[in-house]
Amino acid sequence: MKIVSIKAFNMTNPIAGGKYEPRPGETAARRDPWTKGAEVANPMSRYPKYKALRASWMSPWAAVGCIVTADDGYWGFGLTGYGNPVVSIINEHLGPMLEGENPMATDRIFDMMMRMTSPYSPVGLPSYAISAIDLALWDLKGRKLGMPVYELAGGPAREKQFCYSTGNDTDWFMELGFQATKLACPYGPADGLSAIDRNEELVAATRDLIGAKKELMLDCWMAFDVEFAVRLAERLRPYNLKWMEDCLIPENMSAHRALRDRLPWQTLSTGEHWYTPYTFFDAARDRLVDIFQPDINWVGGFTACQRIAAIADAAGLETILHAGMNTPFGQHFTYANTNTRWGEFFVGGAPGVPLERTHRYPGMAVPKDGWCVPSDAPGFGHGFTLDALEALKLPG
Repeated sequence: MKIVSIKAFNMTNPIAGGKYEPRPGETAARRDPWTKGAEVANPMSRYPKYKALRASWMSPWAAVGCIVTADDGYWGFGLTGYGNPVVSIINEHLGPMLEGENPMATDRIFDMMMRMTSPYSPVGLPSYAISAIDLALWDLKGRKLGMPVYELAGGPAREKQFCYSTGNDTDWFMELGFQATKLACPYGPADGLSAIDRNEELVAATRDLIGAKKELMLDCWMAFDVEFAVRLAERLRPYNLKWMEDCLIPENMSAHRALRDRLPWQTLSTGEHWYTPYTFFDAARDRLVDIFQPDINWVGGFTACQRIAAIADAAGLETILHAGMNTPFGQHFTYANTNTRWGEFFVGGAPGVPLERTHRYPGMAVPKDGWCVPSDAPGFGHGFTLDALEALKLPG
């Protein structure tokens, strides 16, 4: 069995959700989702031109799909992001180099891709390309063997997967049955001293809404410096946050060390913008954070996440994938690993919109009452046919 083709293409993002139109028997959305026009503290908040909306400075590149085809006709699908630059890495470099390889040899091919990209570094955009190919290979392997990927990875680690919600429509999330929720932090150092007061008001109101028996977390999305993170954590101590997430610019490891030293009591998490297992090994060695949060579509795919989870487990740390329950890829990985006890579901739809309507994966499960069991269809159970993927392709 050999790889005969690896092809990447720009595509409509399957988790973008699109415009919601109620079906017969469904009610319309109750209000716009919190994401519509919401300001969230971010790395560009210090620049007024880009402060109000993250989308104003994020890249316009599309989602990237990747199909790996074997000589016996079996194929697999993987997904990542960042458009034409990543498509070029796959179609002009990695793909042609991997033709003729055994698609079942996922560990070998992952190692080859890491080494092939070393002249321009596997960290960053090449990591996205590696992710797409690796996920497609795991999907192909499962489809070929007639098994869900979570079975290939060792079988279910639990009967059902606990999920927490992310977003600021907390009343809707509680109605959906989630027992843990994470807020997007609206204010950071660029907002001055009042930012601490205003963040506290949001956290206090949310704690009152959900009560003392549900877990509450805060996502700070690379917006803080060490001083602001420390001062905010001290102010929020009475509200019993389970963790504070992504407080700092991801590459600034000295800042992460300083934050760990100054907040020994606060559970810290990060990693969605760390790439390759090497960064996580360094962080585990120095115990910079308590929870690793790699993104399976960005960090190097299923194989990279397996290595990261093993590093975390050996170091006594936890792994919770970034948006892990929003894709079939993350669901299968989370369900199969003993060290991924929680799964994140970013609720992008408006209050009142069924979770099933907030994505375009035909076969993907969604949380019910805060729990989820992935599809047991072969591969990742994404439900796509080649014709369906063709329909999602974009020009370029």
